[in-house]
Amino acid sequence: MTAGRTRPTAAATVSALVCVLAAACGQPSAATGTPPTTTPAPVATTAPGATTSSGPAVLRSGPGALSVYTVEPQPTPGSCHYRWDGADPLPDPACTPGAVDPQVTQADIDTTICHRGWTATIRPPEDVTSAEKRGSAEAYGYTGPFTTGEYDHLVPLELGGDPNDPANLWVEPNDHPGATSTSNGKDALENRLRELVCAGSLSLDTARLAIATNWVAAAAHYG
Repeated sequence: MTAGRTRPTAAATVSALVCVLAAACGQPSAATGTPPTTTPAPVATTAPGATTSSGPAVLRSGPGALSVYTVEPQPTPGSCHYRWDGADPLPDPACTPGAVDPQVTQADIDTTICHRGWTATIRPPEDVTSAEKRGSAEAYGYTGPFTTGEYDHLVPLELGGDPNDPANLWVEPNDHPGATSTSNGKDALENRLRELVCAGSLSLDTARLAIATNWVAAAAHYG
């Protein structure tokens, strides 16, 4: 396999992808619980303090091909701040606006996200994500246990989220009393949105926008 692909830039971010779908861009309040009806205003496409990787982060020969990853630089420690919708955490949109894999489109979902086992072929290995998770925790000031703090893809792999772009990854707190794992309502939403997209009931762009803008509001809307 040869290094013929470099990391997508602004064109791969959620806001850049979906703003072409509407004439106006806006973003709902996290407190309203109302799913987005228009696309969000453009947000930062590079995490604060991040630098460009010295080598290619992703090498692929086509959608779903086995990938090779390198550890990506994370935002500057303390530069990112959680938002909250009730008791549920939301990422800092300046650090984690969401990013998508440009190789996954509405036209190829049957051979990518809707193909059984596909996400396993593009998931970064633990020796890469463990180092990134520590950097992300420092950026967000996360001090909870790593056993319940999930290094989460904001736009999930199940919806063609970028596997290893810092703009799509954050340490999602899940350390409420009694928590024993990283399982939470966002995980259930990811599966539900994939079901709707693969059934043809929801477009891929709409699903990505909803979960990147406010996953709590999206969960309330889509069930």
